[in-house]
Amino acid sequence: MNDDQLLRYSRHILLDDIGIEGQQRLLQAHALVVGAGGLGSPVLLYLATAGVGRITVVDDDTVDLTNLQRQIVHDMARLGMPKAASAAEAMARINPEVQVRPLLQRAGPAQLSALVAEADVVLDCSDNFATRQAVNAACVTHAKPLVAGAAIGFDGQLTVVDTRRPEAPCYACVFPPESPPEEVRCATMGVFAPLVGIIGSLQAAEALKLLAGIGTSLAGRLQMLDARRMEWSEIRVGRQSGCSVCGQGRGSGQAG
Repeated sequence: MNDDQLLRYSRHILLDDIGIEGQQRLLQAHALVVGAGGLGSPVLLYLATAGVGRITVVDDDTVDLTNLQRQIVHDMARLGMPKAASAAEAMARINPEVQVRPLLQRAGPAQLSALVAEADVVLDCSDNFATRQAVNAACVTHAKPLVAGAAIGFDGQLTVVDTRRPEAPCYACVFPPESPPEEVRCATMGVFAPLVGIIGSLQAAEALKLLAGIGTSLAGRLQMLDARRMEWSEIRVGRQSGCSVCGQGRGSGQAG
């Protein structure tokens, strides 16, 4: 690290759990973020401020006025702009050293597999069940840790998928793809603006912990927030032997 980096990241370096070695790991890391909306906004901003060296952001949507109630990475000047490009611009203003690759498209299974393979951590900030399942399947295939978040109305969810641990479940263990929930969208149900900030910030925290090699992740634990009461609950889930994605010895490869 040069002198400017030592100053910029000094508050991380002062933490015994991170220090210079942990910050160096962040600088050398590559994060893949799927979605640059409500959850992706705090995720992308915090990953950039923390100095994650390379960040790929995938989103096929454009910035709309209705997004600005909660999607803090965008602003009025970028209405109509692709969200991935808008987010990259905001991140560059905060930390121009971070290499941001915006992909202005919806990634299919084959492309997701290629993107996941080259990442050190994946953050699912999408808003639909099919994408979450596709991201999870790619992470299981390539044995890459996944930080998954969701938020709708006043309810939020957060977990970590890390099938490098033999006892840890994948996303499909908890939410089987053959039993999809009824899809609800912000456009029809609404979402409490700070809720996506809370969940997204915690996704960023879990990703930074994984990259720096500190603390204990949420693997095997699903946390749920009722923001009306500001009350957290948690359930613990083990790997399901009958899981169609990670069961029966699947997903047991080593991370590259």
